[in-house]
Amino acid sequence: MAPPPTNARERILDAATKLFDRYGVHAVGMQRIIDEAKCGKHLLYREFESKDALVTAYLRRCERNWVQTLKATLASGVPPEEQLVELVRLVGDNVPGTRGCPIRNTFREFPDERHPAHQAAFDHFAVVREQVCELASRTTAADPERLADRILLIVNGLFNSGSVLSPEENAAVAVQLVRDVVLIETTMSHRVP
Repeated sequence: MAPPPTNARERILDAATKLFDRYGVHAVGMQRIIDEAKCGKHLLYREFESKDALVTAYLRRCERNWVQTLKATLASGVPPEEQLVELVRLVGDNVPGTRGCPIRNTFREFPDERHPAHQAAFDHFAVVREQVCELASRTTAADPERLADRILLIVNGLFNSGSVLSPEENAAVAVQLVRDVVLIETTMSHRVP
């Protein structure tokens, strides 16, 4: 069972998130996190028994952020087709302009399928795909899974180009691409074979 959140725990996780997002998980040692969080080694290890536990908490935080974004999208009250566009807009508003998707980066840094960080990242991808497929199934698209996969491909591109183009530029392009894809996919479902 996860320990209850404390101010120290959140401060350490904030510091780790900042460093992991900027430099990657493997490039950041525990001492650097201690220095950034301005805490002692004992406190860090009281809150997180290992670096693996800290990395897993970091990934879970990323997942909670995704769920909040999805909930905001669903609460918008617009038709499902527009919810898909809104989801990508919200993601685009929050894409870091440095290293790309923190989950995907961590997934690549831990290729061993048995590693907790790899598994947490893999689980996140499965949940995200399932949720986007569910949202796409509410549209009139003939193949909601294909629509969801195309949208996720655009989202991945949005994250991966963050260090090359401006985040604002990327977000605008991604939103328009999703509008186009949704229009094509939902229009195709109305065509007579």
